[in-house]
Amino acid sequence: MSLEYPQDLKYLDTHEYVRLEGEIATIGITEFAVNQLGDIVFLELPEISDAIAKGDSIGTIESVKAVESLNAPVTGTVIERNEELIENPELLADDPYGEAWFLKVRVNDSDEVNDAMSADEYRALVEGE
Repeated sequence: MSLEYPQDLKYLDTHEYVRLEGEIATIGITEFAVNQLGDIVFLELPEISDAIAKGDSIGTIESVKAVESLNAPVTGTVIERNEELIENPELLADDPYGEAWFLKVRVNDSDEVNDAMSADEYRALVEGE
């Protein structure tokens, strides 16, 4: 199976991704993480207007196999969360980089994303190259 690694994203070694558009960051988890987790049954995310800090836990994702903590790739304020995904977490399997995003965050410092990995660096990490 061939996984996608969109070039416009930055990646964490904990398998979250971030897409920065101006001062708005869209956060989700990678296709690799979705495949590793298997059937996803529950998603817990922060509320709108919650402050999040880079590196902190911002919720949990639960599958039939495991419960994993989600980590913030940036510091900022939650301005939107994907309510449809919270109601139907199985949608993650269909489109992790599109419709199945988790949060939109107004970032405090857009330079923070520079610490994250490029698509090629992340691919090398997960494919063991």
